[in-house]
Amino acid sequence: MSNEINKYQPDAKFQQSAQDEIDLRELFQVIWQGKWLIIAITTVFAIGSVIFALSQPNTYKSEALLAPASEEQSGGLSALAGQFGGLASMAGINLGGGGGVDKTQMAIEVMKSRQFASKFTQSHNILPDLMAVDKWNMADNKITYDEELYNSETKTWVRKVKPPFKPEPSMQEAYKVFRKVVAVSSAKDTGMVTVSVEHSSPAIAQQWVTWLIEDINKVMKERDVAEANRSSEFLTKQIALTNIADIRSILYKLIEEQAKTIMFAEVRDEYVFKTIDPALIPEEKAGPKRALICVLGTMLGSMLAVMIVLIRHFVSKDDSLQNLEPRT
Repeated sequence: MSNEINKYQPDAKFQQSAQDEIDLRELFQVIWQGKWLIIAITTVFAIGSVIFALSQPNTYKSEALLAPASEEQSGGLSALAGQFGGLASMAGINLGGGGGVDKTQMAIEVMKSRQFASKFTQSHNILPDLMAVDKWNMADNKITYDEELYNSETKTWVRKVKPPFKPEPSMQEAYKVFRKVVAVSSAKDTGMVTVSVEHSSPAIAQQWVTWLIEDINKVMKERDVAEANRSSEFLTKQIALTNIADIRSILYKLIEEQAKTIMFAEVRDEYVFKTIDPALIPEEKAGPKRALICVLGTMLGSMLAVMIVLIRHFVSKDDSLQNLEPRT
């Protein structure tokens, strides 16, 4: 009797595995039966994606190509690096002898910093154009602001927010938007730097790129001049404290190099970056990619619809099988 039971056990296992396998014909049949639901859901998503794509305002991208200008002023300082590096570092002077941060890369990181973004936003009074733009009118080249956020007539913020936020956006809020619309990148092969801005207004995008280049050159210039002045003051004090002729000679040479740095900064507006290709007012929009939005929205709707149809079928199938099972 036991042999007969064992004889039929493989067949039972085979039947169980066959039941667990997914029948492709069954899948296609289920999808075909639920085709109207799939079409309906896909149509809703397609219409929704079209409406969403059309509601998005056009954005324009303006960019400028820059070349590092800091290399020209490093020759005299590099010549002193090997000979007076230790004494110079004590005075806080970078002679370009290696180990320091590249000035071009530092300028790029400064442009990406919160402090620079906040100062840029406040000095040029661009907060409304950054945070409250509704759309740009091509006919008269004017910006329309979102009335729920900003009153352009009284120039006051009217948005409703919960504490600790205030009607006027903070610099931390502004920075989150700033880093999305402003991009600074450096080409590894050529070292060229690209600064770009995306905005609803092409004129504003071009203006911001111009301001960014001017401001970063100014900021880096002021930093180097302040550092050179502090270093010169330190070296002057050291000269007064020593009577050794050789050390005094070295200190005078270091002061001379600091004077050259200050002179270079005063006579050059393009201190860190030279403009190779200036920013222009773009004529063609950079976004949004409405066709891509519509295609992705339609594909998402169709996949979701198929999943709903399949899940509903297999859930109802499992319920039916459980009801058919004999109860002991």
